[in-house]
Amino acid sequence: MKKLLKSLMVIALIIPSLSYSCDEHGLTGIMEENDLYIGPNEKGVSEVSYPDFKDVIERITRLYEKDFRKRGLTLFIQDSWENGSVNAYAQRKGSTALVNMFGGIARHETMSKDSLALVTCHELGHHIGGTPKKERPGYGYGSSRRKVYTWASNEGQADYFASMKCLRRYFEKEDNVKAIENREVPSFVRISCQNQFNSAEDVAICIRSALAGYSLANLFNSIRGRYSALSFENKDPSRVLKTYDNHPAPQCRLDTYFAGALCDKDLYDEVSDSEVDKGVCSRREGYVIGVRPLCWFRPFYQ
Repeated sequence: MKKLLKSLMVIALIIPSLSYSCDEHGLTGIMEENDLYIGPNEKGVSEVSYPDFKDVIERITRLYEKDFRKRGLTLFIQDSWENGSVNAYAQRKGSTALVNMFGGIARHETMSKDSLALVTCHELGHHIGGTPKKERPGYGYGSSRRKVYTWASNEGQADYFASMKCLRRYFEKEDNVKAIENREVPSFVRISCQNQFNSAEDVAICIRSALAGYSLANLFNSIRGRYSALSFENKDPSRVLKTYDNHPAPQCRLDTYFAGALCDKDLYDEVSDSEVDKGVCSRREGYVIGVRPLCWFRPFYQ
């Protein structure tokens, strides 16, 4: 009996240690771990080429490296085109903010160059996407009940930042009207974007971001083995009682990407690591459109 108790005590000590290590120095992927592997020579995959892949990485690095330097961080986006893993990761090593982009995710049949940029933006969002941050498991219990958070913005916030700030910045200098002129755009998306923005370019960026979100959310749907169609109109009806840190359901994630695309907050009004309503479309400020979906986000004032 004494040996059993001793073993249980050792396990209890190890588990929080492992959780701490995983959150603080480990990997935060854009989706759950999976066994899918799409090598560089496989056929029947997306039209995203290696030059496309490289261009996305280089452009986003140029756009954001100064922002990271202001925070005392060095941004490094790893080009892992040859690796067929269908995922992408953010990691913090000292003052280096790492993003590992695998070629496998770019080659998945649901993907486009725009949705690849959204993936990269999501991983940047873990580093600089603001609060809510991921809670560190094993803390926040006991007499003080004080919560402890990791460096990483949670999954929903990284999604929101990706379409609300990063992807808009990535598209900002492009001819977005031309980019969508031959695209099939759902009428609900077009009307929603037209109602939110005045200029044709801003409307086009909104549409383009929404379509990138749809492409990426379909990847999540595929990985989870779900066959129900995703919809811009029929949103996820679920409501969380507490902000959910991990990967939301694919429909919830599409709702988040669309909300970010519709948020008309100034692009350069920065988000905050401590103020949950800073730089975003907030219910507290009277916003109804472009707010973070309640399928993963629980405002503390509700």
